[in-house]
Amino acid sequence: MHGAPIRVRGVLLLAAPLTLMCTGVGPVGAAPAPVPVVASTNVYGDVVEQIGGGRVSVVSVISDPAQDPHSYEASTRTQLELSRAAVVVENGGGYDDFVGRMLRSADNPSAQVISAVQVSGKEPDEDGEFNEHVWYDLPTMSRLADRIAQALGKASPADADAFTKNAENFKEELTSLEALTNRIDERQAGTPVAVTEPVPLYLTEACGLVDKTPPAFSEAVEEGDEVPPRALQETLALFTGRDVRVLVYNEQTSGAQTEKVKDVAEDHGIPVVSVTETLPQGKDYQGWMADNITALERALDR
Repeated sequence: MHGAPIRVRGVLLLAAPLTLMCTGVGPVGAAPAPVPVVASTNVYGDVVEQIGGGRVSVVSVISDPAQDPHSYEASTRTQLELSRAAVVVENGGGYDDFVGRMLRSADNPSAQVISAVQVSGKEPDEDGEFNEHVWYDLPTMSRLADRIAQALGKASPADADAFTKNAENFKEELTSLEALTNRIDERQAGTPVAVTEPVPLYLTEACGLVDKTPPAFSEAVEEGDEVPPRALQETLALFTGRDVRVLVYNEQTSGAQTEKVKDVAEDHGIPVVSVTETLPQGKDYQGWMADNITALERALDR
């Protein structure tokens, strides 16, 4: 997946005089310039756009579902965007390290940097493992909405009330999504499932589901390493023995071994729910998560 084309969202304010871009102040009587924001992926870019409304200009560095953010190597274009940003939203936790590396050389000390992992308040487990895919955790995204509204309000005080209101609307929709996960939890708590890697675990846990995947399998897939033969056999046995009800499959890190797991699951009548790490085209965050939750519920009902 290295070298996959990156589609950049958002509009740069290239036509504005440089002084206006730097200060965010237009001619007397004119509306303030949009707040320039860089998001590491289009997941966070979408959330910023919803909270910022028409008052932000957002560039999402990674929006191609074929691109693995873990292995992304940022370009000079990304460096330029970061040097101009008033707000930067990253996942953190080692997921999108290119943001931190490039910010250190972007000569933009005034940029407000928001790390979703830091906002989440989550800590490594007792084995020192940490699932950094916090955008699949609805409570984290609710807290992130408030943090984004705060940062945008600091960058454009005249619009602070609008940012806060938009964040409240966003959080209300997340509450509806949490009701869906609670409904699954009430009916399916304790149901065993398998995953190809830890990406969806916050969501499956919210639904009361129990991950039975051998850690050596999912960790190897996440790191891009060869899965140990024993871990692969143990994983395949989950499906041949019908020990799990669903396989949750990450489309963005598929390979020969994950494809084999998927094939064996399907051959034994185990439903497969596909997930991604970036927003599908034409979806906003809430619609995307609703689709994931609905697909999971339908698979469990089968």
